[in-house]
Order: sequence, then structure tokens, then C-alpha cells
Amino acid sequence: MTVQLPMIPPTTLATTAADMTGTYLSYLWIALGIIAVLLGLLWLGWRGRKRRQRGLPVPDQVPAELLEAQPRAAAEGMVIGTVKAGDYLDRVAVHGLGVRTNGRVEVHEQGIAVFRSGAPNFLISAPALDHVRTDRGVVGKFVERDGAIIIGWRLGEEPVETAFRARHAEAHQELLDELTSVIRPSDEESTPS
Repeated sequence: MTVQLPMIPPTTLATTAADMTGTYLSYLWIALGIIAVLLGLLWLGWRGRKRRQRGLPVPDQVPAELLEAQPRAAAEGMVIGTVKAGDYLDRVAVHGLGVRTNGRVEVHEQGIAVFRSGAPNFLISAPALDHVRTDRGVVGKFVERDGAIIIGWRLGEEPVETAFRARHAEAHQELLDELTSVIRPSDEESTPS
């Protein structure tokens, strides 16, 4: 016993496929439109954040003599970005401080030199340093417990925190020890005896 399937005329198949192509193209255009609207909203939000933060001063540039000087400690890794102190989700958008890049952090007597690829380098002067601690990270990058070094400092009058994740554990601990030793003397000077 053989079962014979009904024959479908070829014109019906072609018509159905063409109709479905139009439907799929409509879905594609709708999806692309939604993505464009979302990207536009993100851009407007970032522009508004920069406008609200335009009063923040430009951070100090790394002096030429520090480029040749031997640092007390240095580490290569990821400069996660700068946020407002106390709010690890409020990224600082102005002056490229909120940009996450690969980079290098060096500890000098004058302060902390932050070198970044694809973004401006800056110096956190020793008097501007407030604190150093470890944490899981800040907006844009979260890692294991105590995997990121958080450097608290003042940008003008605004307290901010810059997060850095060293590529190697030995460099992480060495950098953390030196940062603590740079910040501690300024704390002892401000404390009355």
C-alpha cells in the first residue's frame, strides 16, 4: 500500500515564500528601529551626565619628569573607571575619566600616575588622595572579592574613586601596600597629636 501525497502547485510555494520574506523584513526593520531608539536614548543620557558634571575640573596631567622616574610600585592591568565616591554606579563622564581601558598605575612621591591606552593620562596628586581600599569593582566591571583597588581622591572639591584591577596578584598586593604608605603620612599629618 503506497500513500500518495497531494501535489502542491509550484506557484503556491513561491507565493508563500515571498509573503514570509516581507513579514521577516518587517520584523527586521522594527527591531533595527528599536535598537536605534535605545542607542539614541543612551547617547542622550551620557550627554546629559556630561552636562551635569561640566563643573568638575580637569585632572592634573602627568609631569614629564615622572615619565622617566622610577616608580615606587607599578602595575599593568585595567583602569575600570572613575565614579563619584560612595556611589559605585555613578560614573564620571567628563574628561574621559569614566572610560574603561587597559593601562598602568604607578606610585610616586608626587602621587599616583594613571596611564591609559586610548584615553588621556592623569595624575592624582598626593595631597588629593583620601583613601585606598579593595572591593569587587565599580560600574562596568565587577570581579571577585577584593579584586579591584579603589583609590579615593578629590577632583576639585568632588570626592571620587578610581578603580584599577592589576593583571597579576603579586603586582596587586605590591601596589596596594605602596598606595597605603603614600596615603597614610597625609592622614597622620592632619591628625592632632
